[in-house]
Amino acid sequence: MDRFRLILFIACALLTTTLGPFGLVDAENPTVDSLTTETGVSPLGVDALARSDEARPSSDTHSSATKATESALAVAGSDPESPSIGGRDSVIASQIFNRLAMRHTALPERELRGLVHTIIREAHRNNLEPALVVAVIEVESAGYHLAVSRVGAMGLMQLLPSTAEEIAGRLGIEWKGADTLFDPTINVQLGTAYLSHLAKRYGNVDTALAAYNWGPGRIDRRLRRGATVPSRYIEQVMRAFDRNAMVLVRQS
Repeated sequence: MDRFRLILFIACALLTTTLGPFGLVDAENPTVDSLTTETGVSPLGVDALARSDEARPSSDTHSSATKATESALAVAGSDPESPSIGGRDSVIASQIFNRLAMRHTALPERELRGLVHTIIREAHRNNLEPALVVAVIEVESAGYHLAVSRVGAMGLMQLLPSTAEEIAGRLGIEWKGADTLFDPTINVQLGTAYLSHLAKRYGNVDTALAAYNWGPGRIDRRLRRGATVPSRYIEQVMRAFDRNAMVLVRQS
């Protein structure tokens, strides 16, 4: 019996030497647990690192982050259905696109690019600064092309259907009822033409903006009384205009 116990003891000693105490794996072939101990990172830390890897921006996320820039560059003439924009206008187009892209326009990207072309084209046609047109759009509708005010003004530049129909007749633009104003291109065509008409009528942009907001009839009555024109709307538009101009200067 003593001989059997001696053999059993020797066998146990050999097993302990081979596997290590409590059956752990030999240090020459460490597991993840032994690696984390050596590097000072707990198993919980491994999970956290894995989560941080998952949280890092993927190539898709990085791609979406640069999408606005690429789209803005595309405005400068890569759309085969739009006339190309070159020179300083290409910088203006990028700046306008970026500003409108931050707004809830409810327009797909392709239509937004077309809107940028329309703004620049119609601004030049009507002797207006494109940045001023964008400022009016931002103040009037915040860029939402389906906006309707409590008094019934509609679309990007918030025109009353009665006024818009009259302007459309002068310009030879087909009028299909009030919903025509939800077409961004037509809305900007009519809005810029109207603002330009008011600027010529009053001889300065400030009074033209007041008339755009209050209506020329009310402004005429104030002027006849020798009263000043309301300034709040003018200030709102000019603040937006100045923001646009500052961004343009930084991008030039």
